[in-house]
Amino acid sequence: MTTPHNITTVSIIGAGQMGGGIAQVAAVAGFATTVYDAFPGAIEKCKALHDKLLARAVEKGKMTQADADATKGRLTYSESLHALKGSDIIIEAVVEDTAVKKELFAKAAPLLAKGGILASNTSSISITDLGTAVGDMADRFIGMHFFNPVPVMKLVEVIKGLSTSEETTARTIALAEAMGKVPVPANDRPGFVSNRVLMPLINEAFYAWMEGVAEPAHIDEIMKLGCAHPMGPLRLADFIGLDTCVHIMDVLADGLNNDRYRACPLLKQLVVAGRLGDKSGRGVFDYSKK
Repeated sequence: MTTPHNITTVSIIGAGQMGGGIAQVAAVAGFATTVYDAFPGAIEKCKALHDKLLARAVEKGKMTQADADATKGRLTYSESLHALKGSDIIIEAVVEDTAVKKELFAKAAPLLAKGGILASNTSSISITDLGTAVGDMADRFIGMHFFNPVPVMKLVEVIKGLSTSEETTARTIALAEAMGKVPVPANDRPGFVSNRVLMPLINEAFYAWMEGVAEPAHIDEIMKLGCAHPMGPLRLADFIGLDTCVHIMDVLADGLNNDRYRACPLLKQLVVAGRLGDKSGRGVFDYSKK
């Protein structure tokens, strides 16, 4: 294949839903792809999901068996960070925690191939701030925000930090395009574009519920039918994870120095109660019987 600006090897830090999805898309696109995760059982779960999704793609006629086998042959899984050595780009997709991300980037930076790129899949944290973890390599640090589910969603927000070079940006855009995505630039501001606009809408839906404007199912139905949203805001919050929604609202409020972005009290209450959405079986809605 034609390599985008000399990128042939892609490594992913994090084997969860986002990291696994990015790895699958990279491997399908023809890149030698390594997935790293040290959390017990994460790698096995990621590999099993890849096998399942690729088999399903073959079954539905979206991919030949030969292509599925070739994709699996391009995927490597490891619980050792050292397995990322020689990567042309390392994409981080772990928990939205600045300290955790910075620690991983500081360890991963020396493993890059000469001229390699470090990218974060963060949905809200400052790229400039995260880039300080890699010192004089900050010109090769960038935001590459994929959307869930990664194999389906076309958008990748590409976010330059203050130190990110034009070359790094061009190479990242080329990589996203080679992966079958549509890269769209956004500036390094809290929440970028997607969450800066989406999260206040979701938050307002929680206020509408809390204040008795309508029941959750009715709020979602009105937004779907009246605004052509494919998924209602409260259902989407469950899909994202209510704890993640609270975290992003906090990032917006702190980063923009404006308390109007603080999470709705009802949203925070649900998180305290352990009702996190799809991943816990119950959030706004109950999924335990499905």
